[in-house]
Amino acid sequence: MSVAVKPSSRQLVASASVRYLDRLARRIEVVGNHLCLGIDPDPATLPSGFSRDVRGVEAFARLLIEAAGPYAAAIKPNIAFFEAFGSEGIAALERVRAAVPADVPFIADAKRGDISTTAARQAAALYDSLGADAVTANPYLGREAILPLLERSDRFVYVLCRTSNPGAGEFQNLAVEGGDPLYVHVARSVSSWAERGDPVGLVVGATAPAELAHIRAAAPALAFLVPGIGAQGGDLDAVLRDGPAIAPPVAETRGGGLVINVSRGIASAANNEGDPGAQIASAAEGWAQRLQC
Repeated sequence: MSVAVKPSSRQLVASASVRYLDRLARRIEVVGNHLCLGIDPDPATLPSGFSRDVRGVEAFARLLIEAAGPYAAAIKPNIAFFEAFGSEGIAALERVRAAVPADVPFIADAKRGDISTTAARQAAALYDSLGADAVTANPYLGREAILPLLERSDRFVYVLCRTSNPGAGEFQNLAVEGGDPLYVHVARSVSSWAERGDPVGLVVGATAPAELAHIRAAAPALAFLVPGIGAQGGDLDAVLRDGPAIAPPVAETRGGGLVINVSRGIASAANNEGDPGAQIASAAEGWAQRLQC
């Protein structure tokens, strides 16, 4: 009887000696665009032919990688859509991760952040067990809480700054000491972390173009992960204008460290008439053309 062997994080990550932003720049050079393929497979919205369970979720995620992955600068699954199925979902996520080509950066959208000992185990889970190249993290507990995620120089952390959800401003727009909104304080703080050598960037939503411009001014050298384009109606022109870094060293790389997430805008194409894979590939190609750099 054959036994499936789970790839190690060493096998999954292209080269532990190469910094994430360098790997991202190389991939952007290959595809010529900023597209980040978001994988958020909600069982309730899976297209016809896919079962509404963990098997259907995995099958659809793998189809997205196969059909849209060749056009993507990075791939970002939201791990909650797999965790919801318990151990079966985690196993499916690991297989999905193993299906991502080694030269395509894999961002685990986990939004982690906790006290240091817990964060250390989160780092082990995301980096060592899952083999994530980059993760998303919540800064609310401060740098100390995500330090274990930052200590790996070959990986990367996208810190939530100004998110794309409608209620984001409830806390993020609050004025803090000096009168700046909280999101600007986060941007400046994370910039100072990067200056001391932390491998870190920001999550900034495309649905808040004015805030995006303020954040870029406060953090000229940081890489941005931008959700909110497509189904959420974000301002693509503003993202392409203000998303790329404007200060070295990130500004000197192809794409300026910018990746723009598209999830439903690609996945929903599988509901069109015809072969789902072909429809997904066509949608991904269209987005890749719109997000050229």
